[in-house]
Amino acid sequence: MTDIAVTVNGRRRPLDGVAAHATALDWLRDTGLSGSKEGCAEGECGACAMLLATPTAEGGTEWTPVNACLVPVYALNGQEIVTAEGLGTTEALHPVQQKLAEAGGSQCGYCTPGFACSMAGEYYRADRSAPDESCPVHDSEHGPNGFDLHALSGNLCRCTGYRPIRDAAYTLGMPEADDPLQQRLSEPAPVAVATDAVVDGARFVRPTTLAEAVGILRDEPSALVVAGSTDWGVEVNIRGSRAPFVVAIDQLDELRGLTETDEYVEIGAALPLTDIERRLGGRIPLLAQLLPQFASRLIRNRATVGGNLGTGSPIGDTPPALLALGARVVLVSADGEREVDLAEYFTGYRQSVRRKDELIRSIRIPLPLASTTAFHKIAKRRFDDISSVAVAFALEIEGGTVTAARIGLGGVAATPLRAYATEEALVGKAWNVAVVKAASKILQAEGTPMSDHRASSDYRSHMLGTSLLKLYSQTVIESKEVSA
Repeated sequence: MTDIAVTVNGRRRPLDGVAAHATALDWLRDTGLSGSKEGCAEGECGACAMLLATPTAEGGTEWTPVNACLVPVYALNGQEIVTAEGLGTTEALHPVQQKLAEAGGSQCGYCTPGFACSMAGEYYRADRSAPDESCPVHDSEHGPNGFDLHALSGNLCRCTGYRPIRDAAYTLGMPEADDPLQQRLSEPAPVAVATDAVVDGARFVRPTTLAEAVGILRDEPSALVVAGSTDWGVEVNIRGSRAPFVVAIDQLDELRGLTETDEYVEIGAALPLTDIERRLGGRIPLLAQLLPQFASRLIRNRATVGGNLGTGSPIGDTPPALLALGARVVLVSADGEREVDLAEYFTGYRQSVRRKDELIRSIRIPLPLASTTAFHKIAKRRFDDISSVAVAFALEIEGGTVTAARIGLGGVAATPLRAYATEEALVGKAWNVAVVKAASKILQAEGTPMSDHRASSDYRSHMLGTSLLKLYSQTVIESKEVSA
């Protein structure tokens, strides 16, 4: 282990002797940068938010807010971050800090550093519109300065001081030309650095190529693979999990592509959800509905589809949508590639057909897409919450008749699953309320929902049936609007 370091607030800091499982948050606080706080240690409160320098398509840099409590610090080797301490000083506050102070946006102050970092990420967003004094009207989620309030969706204020925080965000101007963090955006972001650190018998490796990664898994099949670490980071913090050998694949170029052909759209397994949403630009409507509801912006800036499928959680949000889209999983090993229908991928609770020496390389969504799609997420909160039930629909309705149907379900069985019985009850039938009501009863019986602290089994079953009725109502309303 030599020359392993992270640039923090413009200063290069070595990682000598840091534990292989350490998170960026723990390391920052141990080095005296205590502005970042630990609130939940699960990526839900945002008190630990920091800015990570990430590359843009044009070759520059953007400041991307992420949860420091979830990122393995060795995954930041060679990278550049900014914490709340790096935004401004007590003598010269950063504009974000100044506006928070003026609006009374800091009460107990515990959450404020995280809010400041998330707000700064949006402050420096390249396509944020400048204030238009001639048109001060704005919707409930965007300010007159173009500030997207969802940029703060992963930040929790325990003092319920959201109004002044929002007011501070909505009064921000545009960065000055001589702002150092603004000037930094025109320069390239740091490239991924090969890493091999061994501390007290534990090892953290970042390979530089996919071939190297699968070679490691061939020789060390018990190694833990991490990408965004939004799941593994929780295991480390809450359950005290430790892995003797970790392989980071989040920066492998071969896993971060997004390509479109005449036959399919292929999404790299390690491409962050935020990048997927941005690069698709709504071209897959079902994913366009899903992604804004997937956790928070802070999580989506790191989380990946490959990670969501790799963990095999029955309550992951992407599997139901991908099942409805008829997606296929491309698996790769040192021996080559194979392609698996996602409907056949899951074999049990957090289990799949993926071998220990295999990686998920990409997800292929076949074209053309279904004409009628919808994603229904039932949760206690509108945003930043785990699904009690998730249902995704992809239907073809021609001349008032259902000619094709795929329905993906999450949260109602040990694995995500296809609602085959309901699909069969719909295909070839008229798309009318009688057929939909009959099919909704069948949908209620799909899966084996259980009762837990999020919802009862009866509630989950009822929500399944309701979701199909809701879809029918939406299509009727949309058809009336078109005819009008």
